[in-house]
Amino acid sequence: MENRSYALMTGVFTIALLVATVLVGLWLNRDKTELSPYEIVTTQSIPGLNPQATVRYRGLEVGRVDEIVFDPKVTGQILIRLSVEDGSPITTTTFASLGYQGVTGIAFIQLDDERTGSPLLKTEKEHVGRIPLRPGLLDQLEKRGLAILDRTEEITARINNLMSEDNQKTIIGAFDNISKAAAAYGEIPQKLGPTIDRLPALADKIDRSADSFGAFSDSAKATADNFDRLATGLQAPDGPLNRLNGAIDSLTGVTADLEAETLPHVVRMTDEARTALRSVRRTADSLSDRPQSILFGAPDAQPGPGEPGFVAPTK
Repeated sequence: MENRSYALMTGVFTIALLVATVLVGLWLNRDKTELSPYEIVTTQSIPGLNPQATVRYRGLEVGRVDEIVFDPKVTGQILIRLSVEDGSPITTTTFASLGYQGVTGIAFIQLDDERTGSPLLKTEKEHVGRIPLRPGLLDQLEKRGLAILDRTEEITARINNLMSEDNQKTIIGAFDNISKAAAAYGEIPQKLGPTIDRLPALADKIDRSADSFGAFSDSAKATADNFDRLATGLQAPDGPLNRLNGAIDSLTGVTADLEAETLPHVVRMTDEARTALRSVRRTADSLSDRPQSILFGAPDAQPGPGEPGFVAPTK
């Protein structure tokens, strides 16, 4: 009996020692961090977020999710209660978003701030500070994905309209025209072949023409030099132009003298010659009408009115 009592006491002592050791370990390893309560208010969906999820501030772990409940005051609104370490820079401009760990899909709360230096957000058990929840990366991808799907459907509809039978015929006709144009362009080098073959001869002719033009230019330059020398000689002080000017001046003086002295005599002689010519013409006319007047003389003149022997003509 004593052996059994000794064994029982030994077992009870061992168990009590183990329990005491566990309690001491728990007491020594207890979390001494002081936490402050906060709430996140949202009407968005929060897939993958569970109680005890991690709360991080710009990547640093600062707390955990205590509870997720519906707001009893606002229908459809969700309250996410957090416990955040004291000293965390939760300010009035701090906002929350959902983050996801790798490919597991486990969500956590990511806290961030729009700017530094904002006043701290006050929180108490009776008046818990509220942090707004903004759309996370997946929410933005979902919204943009829906917009992309709408655009894709619109583009698909336009492509279907573009690929209608009439448009297909038009496109096929355009490709046919392009193939014909390509074939026509392919024939151009063959047609240009003879012309290209004649290009060397044409180049030789152009070279000869250029040489001829150079010779012509040299000849024209020589002619221009000769003309310059001729003009210089003509305009010399004792050149032909000055002598010609002197002769013209002398001739002008002689002409003036002729006009002053000889011209009146010439005019009188011209008048006398004109009078004599008229007399000769009358004599010739008279001889033509009466050639017998050479032998018998000129007939007597008929008496005029009032003279003796005048006879008035009868009707």
